[in-house]
Amino acid sequence: MPDLLVRIKKKHDGAAALTAVRPDGSSTWQQQNGQIGRIFPLHDLTHYVVEATLGCRNGFFGLVAHGWDMGDFTSPWPKGRPPIEALLVELLVGYFDLERMTDTRTTAAEVNQRIETAIADGKLAPVSFRITDAQIDEIHRLRAELFARWKALPVGDTLELPFERRMGLLDTNAMAGA
Repeated sequence: MPDLLVRIKKKHDGAAALTAVRPDGSSTWQQQNGQIGRIFPLHDLTHYVVEATLGCRNGFFGLVAHGWDMGDFTSPWPKGRPPIEALLVELLVGYFDLERMTDTRTTAAEVNQRIETAIADGKLAPVSFRITDAQIDEIHRLRAELFARWKALPVGDTLELPFERRMGLLDTNAMAGA
């Protein structure tokens, strides 16, 4: 079994349910109702693609694989604040979500500048990670595939994706372009 089995169920009322199952059989889940139920599956799929493409160990799905529950990602932070890698991943996913919502494409230089701005604004601790255009192209390619699978998924069915924790995004050997 992979480090985590990610399941997103397309429900009849337009809602969705995200479930994550660990190898030991434990799981965590979140119901996504109303408008959020139509938006969050795409956000969650973007997380999956960013974390899988960039080799994240401590992004959202990596932390869930490590034992975090869905409710651990909000205040009062039962497991403590997320590590820097999770914050960087959330920032990157936000950029890709913005692209999707505005039907635009950004370059690696633009994303890297936004990372620098987030660091300068104190929203992110300094990191030496830099994304490449090749990584962005791969994220776009894989995300388009998963979005197409989600769109084609019949109501009531579940999209299942295996997730493997790899070397951390901010580990020296995993840094792209550094």
